[in-house]
Amino acid sequence: MSFHVRAMQAQDVPQACAILNRIIAIGGTTAFESEFSEAVFAEKYLTGADIIACHVAIGADGSVAGFQWIGKNPKLPETCADIASFARDIPGERGVGRALFPTTCNAAQTAGYSEINATIRADNAPGLSYYSKMGFADHSVATGVPLSDGIPVDRISKRYSLI
Repeated sequence: MSFHVRAMQAQDVPQACAILNRIIAIGGTTAFESEFSEAVFAEKYLTGADIIACHVAIGADGSVAGFQWIGKNPKLPETCADIASFARDIPGERGVGRALFPTTCNAAQTAGYSEINATIRADNAPGLSYYSKMGFADHSVATGVPLSDGIPVDRISKRYSLI
């Protein structure tokens, strides 16, 4: 599948927010446990102070098939950006993350970053597989981070070198 990749715009917020909220509702593949309002989503992924870049993949039908964000994280070295990737499941389209990743890497490099960090729930097999396929290497594990219901789930951090 071929996608048009571009910077997220205000008109993308409803569709991109719906993608993320569906992923949250299904559970198990994101650390987020509460759905986003469109206003909170826009602050997080479009206008927030920690944003480096956020791009959308537009499918053949003209709708948002997924999005990828990179941002600043004070818990990471100054040379390391954080990444989050989300793809629509209905209708699902393969290759969304792969289409977005080169643009995300370019944005990180342009902003002066030399690494990208992905932190994934240990029970998120598709997420772990995606980042490994993109070339991310295991970096560290945060053991037993509790979900809102108290159930502990490890968080695996993987790093990708841009240099």
